[in-house]
Amino acid sequence: MKTSIATVSVSGVLEDKLVAIANAGYEGVEIFENDLLSSPLSPREVAQRMADLGLVCTMFQPFRDLEGLSGAQRIRAFDRLERKMDLMQALGTDLLLVCSSCSPQASGDREAILADLAEAGERAGARGLRIGYEALAWGRHVHDHREAWSLVRDVDHPALGLILDSFHSLARAIPSASIGDIRPEKLFLVQVADAPQLDMDRLSWSRHFRCMPGQGDFALDDWAEAIRRIGYEGYWSLEIFNDRFRASSARSIACDGYRSLQLLASGIAKIPPLAEPLPPKVAARGVAFIEFAASRAEAEALGATLRPLGFRPAARHRSKDVTRWTQGEVNIVVNCEDQGLAHSFDVVHGLSVCAIGITVDRAVDALARADALRIARFEQPANPEDWAIPSVRGLGGSLLYFVEAQSAAAMWAHEFPTPLEEPLAEPLVDAVDHIAQTMHSDDFLSILLLYVSLFDMTKTAPVDIIDPMGLVNSQAVESRDRAVCFTLNGSLAAQSLSARFVQHYFGAGVQHIAMHVPDIFAVAEHAIAAGIERLDIPENYYDDLAARWDLAPELLERMARLDILYDRDGEAEYFQFYTRALERSVFFELVERRGYTHYGAANAPIRLTAQVRFKPPFVD
Repeated sequence: MKTSIATVSVSGVLEDKLVAIANAGYEGVEIFENDLLSSPLSPREVAQRMADLGLVCTMFQPFRDLEGLSGAQRIRAFDRLERKMDLMQALGTDLLLVCSSCSPQASGDREAILADLAEAGERAGARGLRIGYEALAWGRHVHDHREAWSLVRDVDHPALGLILDSFHSLARAIPSASIGDIRPEKLFLVQVADAPQLDMDRLSWSRHFRCMPGQGDFALDDWAEAIRRIGYEGYWSLEIFNDRFRASSARSIACDGYRSLQLLASGIAKIPPLAEPLPPKVAARGVAFIEFAASRAEAEALGATLRPLGFRPAARHRSKDVTRWTQGEVNIVVNCEDQGLAHSFDVVHGLSVCAIGITVDRAVDALARADALRIARFEQPANPEDWAIPSVRGLGGSLLYFVEAQSAAAMWAHEFPTPLEEPLAEPLVDAVDHIAQTMHSDDFLSILLLYVSLFDMTKTAPVDIIDPMGLVNSQAVESRDRAVCFTLNGSLAAQSLSARFVQHYFGAGVQHIAMHVPDIFAVAEHAIAAGIERLDIPENYYDDLAARWDLAPELLERMARLDILYDRDGEAEYFQFYTRALERSVFFELVERRGYTHYGAANAPIRLTAQVRFKPPFVD
């Protein structure tokens, strides 16, 4: 796949954008007119800057309101066209994007439009340039790529071709199969954008909510496959308008964009038959471990919470101040080292999750996928006798380790040879259910893309959760068998619990860990008897449950006594129990699922309000 990106897709000034785009690995760049107009560099200096960075100028854009005008307005439009073609030659590009007209003065007469496009092609061809015609989804007379193609086809000029933009086609639900009618030599450029499905006017939708492939809801696999099938071999270029991206660093957005194009090449949700070679998505088989960075005092506080939940310190590391706590299939590693990444994490964040181990089939394949997507590896000096576990950077600078399933037992035996305590005879907890990560709202889509591009994961529908101080955006990513699930949470409301966590935590991180239990009532009773600090759920909540669901009075009484929350989806049931926040940051959730596949979003406002009422340490 030949990769390109429009400068409008990233933040900053043109000079910085070009550096970020080149460093991210793109081959080409579209110069957006406003970026050029606001730059102190002349067009020839911009051309030289692109050449020095190894970038090809794939296109200059946009040119608006060309076709369908008459009289003096038509003359002025073609005068503008000539001036822009002068500029194109100085920039070193031969392609100009011409959008279908939105002018109220433009005629819809097809013969007039054909004549104007023919003249534009003639003028461009005389100068060795090309015109790419694009149907805007909100164009006055032409707003469907099928109509745009019929015009380009009927003009049949070598300097006039088509530009396809996924947003303009998929926002109007135009069948991707219609792309099969387009001749590949007449498709001059392909622009790519994803978007969430929203019910709003298409112009506002386009200008504010576009996102990278894999971050939205469009059927991009079918659309891209249709383009490949006709034999298109040109550039695939991102054109993204997004308010969040404009507030983010050019470097991070450019990297995300490059990663998203690689994802598109290999298939977002399915593998296209003509996909370019890319290591396959990583099958996440389970959560091998969760590693906490902690001081000695924080480790004691964490242990005082883990014990009532049934965890026991099973073994000590062979050479480091690291302890392995276990129960069922869950491994929690507590790292109290006074140097290295964990120590740095504790200095910045306090008690925090600094790494998560994901069980995979082959670590080398997982690294190959990460390298292809330009996800940074992590390496630090290590004892030659330590077990080597490859890792990459994840949320907020934390690590994602790749633990091979077939060697996991040997790894634990080698790294933690000194036994401490025997586990409970009957485990209370059997697995990690999901890990809730909280981040700046601006980072939300970037982290979502990391998971769905690296792992064989699908994303759930986003939900808005009502916080006492604002809305929280939440969305989950899940492995196919739900062995690994992350819930992602971000909020623009400065006083929401999520935003305060990020502020007091000094960055994004794991806010809570949910563990699956076979019998939540037994575990809650055990934990409470052992002195666990839990959230107090108000009696009004249980009165409402009695009104909404046909629950036995004795069941409601038991849930109220143990502060257990409840949700239902048809006949499927979900039970939740929460601890208080520990050391300014993390808390735990226990869940019992009886056929339920969601995350209890209906109870989130109750939980959030309870946490605010009890004022956890990170809330003022």
